[in-house]
Amino acid sequence: MNKLLPFAISSVLGSQAMLAVAADMTLKVEIPKLKVAEYHSPYVAIWLEKPDQSFAGNLAVWYNMKKRDNESTKWLKDLRQWWRRSGRDLQMPVDGISGATRTSGEQTLSFSGDKSILAKLPAGEYQLIVEAAREGGGREVVKVPFQWQAKTEQNAKAQGSHELGTVTLNIK
Repeated sequence: MNKLLPFAISSVLGSQAMLAVAADMTLKVEIPKLKVAEYHSPYVAIWLEKPDQSFAGNLAVWYNMKKRDNESTKWLKDLRQWWRRSGRDLQMPVDGISGATRTSGEQTLSFSGDKSILAKLPAGEYQLIVEAAREGGGREVVKVPFQWQAKTEQNAKAQGSHELGTVTLNIK
């Protein structure tokens, strides 16, 4: 019994320490309602980059999934930076990443640190990239730098100017 108690205590403490390492990420992306004759929701790609601007992983891609076959995916090329970094290598739709375009307003996404790309992401400096492109509209990229697996909670914010509003990142 004396040998089991230290093992049990170290197992519990070890599992709690592992839980503390897995950070959760909450992202809020504001899509402004533009005053134009014919409004189209933007295609949006959200991904992570390393400090050298190399691709680290996809978090979300929103596009018009209602159109059939190649009709919906052919416009993904308008998300130029994302397309060059990762998009052209993907077969859409991608489970857990792709989804339908979103309406104007604030959109909230939550990512668990022990799932998806975040589970395999080494500690360090990164940038969250949000790129939006809209039919009959413009294109915009917003970058939010952050530290993955920092010892404290992080809140970071960046402001778009036309296709995107405020992008807010919270890591716990």
